[in-house]
Amino acid sequence: MTLVPGGLRELHWHANAAELGYVISGDCRVTTIDPQGQSEAVDFGPGDVWYFPRGHGHSIQGLGPGDCVFILIFDNGYFSEFGTFSISDWLGHTPPEVLAKNFGVPASTFAPFPKREVYIATGPVPQPLPQDPAPASLDQVPLTHRYRLLAQRPAIFAGGTMRTASMNEFPISATMTSAILTIKPAGMRELHWHPNAAEWQFYVRGTASMTVFGSHGRARTDAFAPGDVGYVPQGYGHYIENTGTDELEVMLVLNNSTYESISITAWMAANTDLLLATNFKVPASVFANFPKNAVVMPE
Repeated sequence: MTLVPGGLRELHWHANAAELGYVISGDCRVTTIDPQGQSEAVDFGPGDVWYFPRGHGHSIQGLGPGDCVFILIFDNGYFSEFGTFSISDWLGHTPPEVLAKNFGVPASTFAPFPKREVYIATGPVPQPLPQDPAPASLDQVPLTHRYRLLAQRPAIFAGGTMRTASMNEFPISATMTSAILTIKPAGMRELHWHPNAAEWQFYVRGTASMTVFGSHGRARTDAFAPGDVGYVPQGYGHYIENTGTDELEVMLVLNNSTYESISITAWMAANTDLLLATNFKVPASVFANFPKNAVVMPE
C-alpha cells in the first residue's frame, strides 16, 4: 500500500485476521484502539513493524514529505476485504436517527457524511505528536503496536544478516514472527525447515533463487526479483541463494509467534561420521571436513 502525505487509510478493523505491516519507505502515523478502550498513536518509519491483533481498530496516515510505502501481511490465507469493516461504510448504512441516539447529537449532523465506504481519504498532514504529554493525558496501551526491526542488532553470519521479531522481542505479535534477511552476493540461506510455521516472503531488493523440497522427489526452483512474493508450506525444506551482484533483502513472515528453524547442517553435525556413512552409503572419511554446527548463511 502507498499513502501520499495526508493520505488516510480510514478507521477500520479486520474480523478474520491479524495484520502485520512493514514500512519500506516514508513515514506514517498509526492509531489503534483495543477491547479495553486503550488507544495509541505512534509514528512509523522505514524498517518499523506494526502488529494489530484480530479485530483491533486502526488507521494509517502518510506524514510526508514523500509517499509512505508499506507491506501488509495477514495471518489468514483466506483474508479478503469482505472481512474488513470500515467506519464510513458502517455509519453510511446506519439510519441518522440511530446515529443521533448513539452519539447524542442531532440527526442532521450526519447529512454530509459519505453514504458508502471511503477506504482511502486525503487531508492535511497531521501535526507532530507531543513529546511530553500533559499530566493525566497519556493513554498508554500495555503492549505497543510498534517494533523497530531495523534498529535491532542483527545476527551476523558469513553470508549475511538476520533480524527477527517474534513474540519474545515484540510481545503483542501473538500469531506471527517477522524477520528481515539480507544475503551477500553469492551467499545463501542454508538448507533448513520450519517445523511450526509456513513462511511468506516479500523480496524487497536484489535477485534470488529459492528451491523448495516437498518430499518424495518433489522439488521446485523459482527466480525472484523485487516485489515478488514467495511461500513455503510448513515443514517444507528450502534454501535461498543471492543470484545478483548486490545485497539481497527479503522480508519474512511466519504464521507462528515462536520462531523455530532446523538446519540440515546442524542436524548432520549432530550425528557421527559413521552413522552418516551408513545413511549415504559412502566412506566415513567423506564427512571429515563437513561443518560441525549450523552455518545459516554460508558465503
